[in-house]
Amino acid sequence: MTASRPERRRGPRADVEDTRAAVLEAARARFAEHGYDGTKLRDVAADADVDVALVSYHFRNKEGLFAAAMALAVNPAEIVARLIEHGTDGLGERLLRQFMTFWESPGSRSPMLALVRSAASHEASAVLLRGFLERELLGRLARTIDAPQPELRAALAGSQLMGLVMARYVVRLGAIAEAEPETLVAALGPTLQRYLTGAVALGS
Repeated sequence: MTASRPERRRGPRADVEDTRAAVLEAARARFAEHGYDGTKLRDVAADADVDVALVSYHFRNKEGLFAAAMALAVNPAEIVARLIEHGTDGLGERLLRQFMTFWESPGSRSPMLALVRSAASHEASAVLLRGFLERELLGRLARTIDAPQPELRAALAGSQLMGLVMARYVVRLGAIAEAEPETLVAALGPTLQRYLTGAVALGS
C-alpha cells in the first residue's frame, strides 16, 4: 500500500507563505528549464505539491506567476554601484568576475536563466529583460564612461555578457561551459575593458 502524502494545512499565515514560497521555487525551476511558453501552471502546481487553483489564487495567471518568480534575491543596482565606485580602470575584469559570481550561484542564476530563455519566445519577457539590462546595468555603466558614445560602449559590453550567458548556461557550448570562471575572466575581461574605455571604431 502506497503511503499517502500528508495533507497541507491551508489556513494560518505561515502556511500561506510556505505555499507561495514553494510555488515560486517550482516556477523558477520550470521557467529556467522550459522557458515561458513551455511552463504550465498545472506542472508548477504539481512540482510544488499544491492544487492548481491555489496557484491561480495567489498569482492570478502565468503572467503574474512569472513576474513574481523573477524577483531577484540580490539588488543588481548595489552590485554595479560597488563595481564602479573605483572608476573605470580594470572595470571590465571586475564586472565580469562579479557577473560570473552571480551566474555561478544557483539561487541567483535560476530566475535570470528563466528570463533569458523566455525572452526568445515571449515579448513581455523580452521587454522585462531589456528593461532590466538597460536600467540596472547598462545605464549605470554608461554614466561612468568618460569616452565617446558611452551608451553604445556599455551596450557592446552587455552584448558580450549576454553572449557568454547563452554559450555557457543556455546552449552549454563545450569548452565554454566547462571552463573555470577565472579562465573566462582572464580571457574576456580585456575585451570588456576595450569596449568600455579603449579604442573602438564606433563610427560618427
